Amino acid sequence: MLAGGQVLAADLPAPPVAAPPRAPALYSPVIAPAYNWGGVYLGINGGGAFGSSTWTGSAGGSTGSFTATGGVVGGTLGFNYQIAQFVIGAEGDIDFQFLNDNSAGGCGTIGAGLGIAIPTATTCKTKSDWLGTIRGRAGYAADRFLIFATGGAAFGDVEAAFSTSSTFSASTQFGWTVGGGLEYGFTDNFTARIEYLYVDLGKSASCTAACNFTNGASAVITPNIGVSLSENLVRVGLNYKFGAF
Repeated sequence: MLAGGQVLAADLPAPPVAAPPRAPALYSPVIAPAYNWGGVYLGINGGGAFGSSTWTGSAGGSTGSFTATGGVVGGTLGFNYQIAQFVIGAEGDIDFQFLNDNSAGGCGTIGAGLGIAIPTATTCKTKSDWLGTIRGRAGYAADRFLIFATGGAAFGDVEAAFSTSSTFSASTQFGWTVGGGLEYGFTDNFTARIEYLYVDLGKSASCTAACNFTNGASAVITPNIGVSLSENLVRVGLNYKFGAF
């Protein structure tokens, strides 16, 4: 019986050999490329200006600081260059602005120091019709978000007059600006931003012919009065970027 069992076992087919386990398929997810901030861009901007002006007489006396507020709207031209997540570039803009206001008083004090009889009801008016800046920019990009700092030169129109005058004495002033903001690229070509700039246009503007006053029986004289203007700008902007580099 044992011999017969061995013979039968020898005639049975060999058991199947299990196939080795298959290696799992490798999965390669598709990763979208990071946003590229490099390129030349052109845009528009608008917002509000909150300024501060002071009149100072050459012989003493001052209005003290008084506010001058208004809106701004204009255009922007610039370029960015991206290195890893760091973005550097330069930008220039020119804006129309509707900045103006009057001092609460102080003109009489200036006039007394200059020997001019200025009526006590007279106020000092400061306004500005346009403003431009040329700035460098540096920022850090988190894909489509860019946080940046900026600073450079500023230049603008500063106009001054006594409230009794129908004309303004105007000059173009040069100063500096610094600020920062946040920008978002919502398509490959369009970006939107919000930014803040502090602008100081100095104190060399002079109220000349528009500040003429008659000193008693004397002829009309032109006082030497310095007018300073600084501004805080809050603007939003929309830019179109021409490709990338």
